[in-house]
Amino acid sequence: MVGPQAAGAARRVTFRRFEYFLAIDWSGAVGERTKGIALALCHAEGGPPVLVDRGAGWSRADVLDLLLHDLPSNTLAGFDFGMALPFLDCGSYFPRWEQSPADARQLWSLVNTICKGDPHLAASSLVDHPQTSRHFRHPGGREGDLFRADGAVHGRGRFRITELVQAQMGCKPYSNFNLVGAAQVGKSSLTGMRLLDRLAHEYAVWPVDPLPAAGPVICEIYTALAAIEAGRAAGQTKLRSFEDLNGALAVLGCPSVRGNGPIDDHSSDALLTAAWLRLASLESARWTPAGLTEKIALTEGWTFGAF
Repeated sequence: MVGPQAAGAARRVTFRRFEYFLAIDWSGAVGERTKGIALALCHAEGGPPVLVDRGAGWSRADVLDLLLHDLPSNTLAGFDFGMALPFLDCGSYFPRWEQSPADARQLWSLVNTICKGDPHLAASSLVDHPQTSRHFRHPGGREGDLFRADGAVHGRGRFRITELVQAQMGCKPYSNFNLVGAAQVGKSSLTGMRLLDRLAHEYAVWPVDPLPAAGPVICEIYTALAAIEAGRAAGQTKLRSFEDLNGALAVLGCPSVRGNGPIDDHSSDALLTAAWLRLASLESARWTPAGLTEKIALTEGWTFGAF
């Protein structure tokens, strides 16, 4: 595998072709195995995406093991979680805390260090930490006194620049500091940061790392964005039947997957987004979005496809 150090000063590489595309619908749910994790893979030469089966279901540790040992080297792997917390709005992830990290890689390390005793790559210790907990909206009506920091938008919490771009594209992003509600992404993003820290020396994580000329690459995806670009309305991005899934795949020019009747939305999210990732990765503008600066790349990261 080619890690970020091997990529060197390759930010000049702004486009490349991949052979495999892996979409991972992630979950921050408590416990070892969760129905919320689904993986789908497709090949650059065409054909429908296929689910990657794990028998008893996936754990976060299983996904980590797959990426460390079993993934083809020329793979673009997209994770449906936020790779970082907002930074640019306040000039800090955790304003008023002297130990707040300076960039995304330091943030991943902090999350992993604070949560090292949490099993299954969970992140409970971070949301209960006396300093960091002040910035999150917690279940049970608890809201940290800094959740509505200067960068917060209309009481919904703070947003990264890429999430503001998502909203302009018709999506309805949630703050990564929000831990409440079915649509919250905070828990999945924090557990994802633990995974990214474990993979930090094995993979380039775009755009925190330069896009390397070869080797596997991880990026952040947003399954709702894929669904919208496949013809779904912003409020109807969940596909719960094979008929709806194959209709969306057809919009992307992708062959149908086999199946009839209902399908769980985690599987359909992964299948559709794998096909979308294959198509979107061929558009050079996706790799050079106008709003992405070096500072944003290093601190907040970006959602692939938002431009």
